[in-house]
Amino acid sequence: MEKLKVGITYDLRDDYLKEGYTHEETAEFDLPDTIEAIEKVIRDNGFQADRIGNIKALTQRIARGDRWDLVFNISEGLYGYGREAQVPALLEAYNIPYTFSDPLGHALTLHKGVTKHIVRDLQIPTPDFAIVRDELDIADVTLPFPLFAKPVAEGTGKGITALSKINTTAELHQVCTYILQTFHQPALVETYLPGREFTVGILGTGKEARTLGAMEVILRPKAEKNSYSYENKEHYDKLVRYVLVEDDEARLAMDTSLQVWRGLELKDAGRVDLRSDGHGVPHFMEVNSLAGLNPIRSDLPILCNLLGMTYHELISSIIESALLGNKKIDTDYQYLK
Repeated sequence: MEKLKVGITYDLRDDYLKEGYTHEETAEFDLPDTIEAIEKVIRDNGFQADRIGNIKALTQRIARGDRWDLVFNISEGLYGYGREAQVPALLEAYNIPYTFSDPLGHALTLHKGVTKHIVRDLQIPTPDFAIVRDELDIADVTLPFPLFAKPVAEGTGKGITALSKINTTAELHQVCTYILQTFHQPALVETYLPGREFTVGILGTGKEARTLGAMEVILRPKAEKNSYSYENKEHYDKLVRYVLVEDDEARLAMDTSLQVWRGLELKDAGRVDLRSDGHGVPHFMEVNSLAGLNPIRSDLPILCNLLGMTYHELISSIIESALLGNKKIDTDYQYLK
């Protein structure tokens, strides 16, 4: 049997740093060891691995006639609410199968405000919220304090600091203005939840989707206060403690996460982040349809490691899910090792 040809699309952080972007601006992009680790799993499963790179490289490769049986896509993109949807959309235009969610899923979940509208319509608990699109909208926020504000379409804790927890009208104006001016996008303002913080790993699509487990995110004494912020994520080894939890509250978090995943029709693998209210009820915060896959520092691999699931098993399971979901591929995916 001819080997399955698997391309890999990604945004390499070093490439953008060389162009003058800051470390925070490139926080979601990949390190070389992530690409190397994914490529190794692909090859260890008996497939061909072909590094493609970002969407510009993909466009050039497609234009010259290159094709793949499957593309392992972790490209985050750089501009707009559709940045995570750009590579899947281009691949769909050429009928090339790929891993993870489709363009609709990625575009939807990147905009946290739109996601929360849908999740609320699904009657899944999520904090009350308002979207501040310009400074005039700040005066219209009538939610009771304390509040929490963050950019509406960023990941990896970008734009989140200890100041993101808001207790006064003056603080609300200050934080929202900062987000609007710095990130050039709306601010999502939510009711602040004082309870435990969980991240739940999901594997699979539709009825095949299942939760891997729940990991509680616990801030150490020297961590930046109030949230799993950009600073805390960057220095997680010193500032954060991750604990695998299986109590009633954690199980409720997993049930809620699976409802979100299936309700939004997301695919293959990802993470759902939740925080509990004062009564111990986990509320949906956001979903990562394109979760980080660095084998050492990304939350999903950290969770899998706590569960005793190897990185090889995680990546292989993602590929298997994508193969199951793509009838176009005529191959015996059962030989995944």
